[in-house]
Amino acid sequence: MGLKGFVEGGIASIVAGCSTHPLDLIKVRMQLQGEKLHAPNPQPVQSLRPALAFHHPSATVPTTTLHVPPQLTPPLRPGGPISVGVRIFQTEGVAALFSGVSATVLRQTLYSTTRMGLYDVLKHKWTDPDSDQFPLLRKISAGLIAGAVGAAVGNPADVAMVRMQADGRLPAAQRRNYASVVDAITRMSKQEGVASLWRGSALTVNRAMIVTASQLASYDQFKEMILEKQVMNDGLGTHVTASFAAGFVAAVASNPVDVIKTRVMNMKVEPGAAPPYSGAVDCAIKTIKVEGPMALYKGFIPTVCRQGPFTVVLFVTLEQVRKILKEF
Repeated sequence: MGLKGFVEGGIASIVAGCSTHPLDLIKVRMQLQGEKLHAPNPQPVQSLRPALAFHHPSATVPTTTLHVPPQLTPPLRPGGPISVGVRIFQTEGVAALFSGVSATVLRQTLYSTTRMGLYDVLKHKWTDPDSDQFPLLRKISAGLIAGAVGAAVGNPADVAMVRMQADGRLPAAQRRNYASVVDAITRMSKQEGVASLWRGSALTVNRAMIVTASQLASYDQFKEMILEKQVMNDGLGTHVTASFAAGFVAAVASNPVDVIKTRVMNMKVEPGAAPPYSGAVDCAIKTIKVEGPMALYKGFIPTVCRQGPFTVVLFVTLEQVRKILKEF
């Protein structure tokens, strides 16, 4: 029974993750808007001589030293999820909307399989056998534990996914150009050390605990409330309603941690130079100082738009997979 929960949850999570990947990518791009990490490039110095000067072998040609500003690409103005999505489509092509999808598959395989399976195990273990009740406090506790374990397992894929999704916003010379999630993890290990694969892991664990507890626990709670009050029967309508409600709760609770996590994972650490952020708290302080407190809710709309469909696809797929694997 326990192993089946992991398999069922993993399959459903992979389907949900791939189908909502473009929304997740847009969310990451929006969370990185306004971030100021790199100092401007020094202005090149060029020596110019008068255009009409006559050259003579014995003559000294006077030169004038001018500072010529480099051709800089004007910063993109912050936009909403639709404008960000259109901009990605226009500048990078439709395939860019699925940048890092291989990392998403690996992340869902490691992270979501673990959290969904472990939550299912704890749910069966902690449900009162006499009343068949699974109290809200136990649901939240199960979600916190399952999310923490799943995040610790899946952090390398999470780092790779964030970087691959964010790569297209960088100038061509600064892009990492990972070929796949395997290439990303391999290069990070060689160039930045194995520890870089767990960069931002504390944030990932915190976010996963919040998301899992709020998403899975609130889904079960909303579903029970709907059925108890006989608002709807136990079917697709109930699943969709409970899923969107759970997705909204998860988005509100997790977005600030998600913004900080994204920025810490995506930061580029140059050899011999101090990292842009010394940690999560430093990142949060700098973000709020430069961009204001509402910067912690950047990407909130696509987060909500993703969490709803993701949760719906997740649980609808989960029910179908359970039917298929019922006899096993």
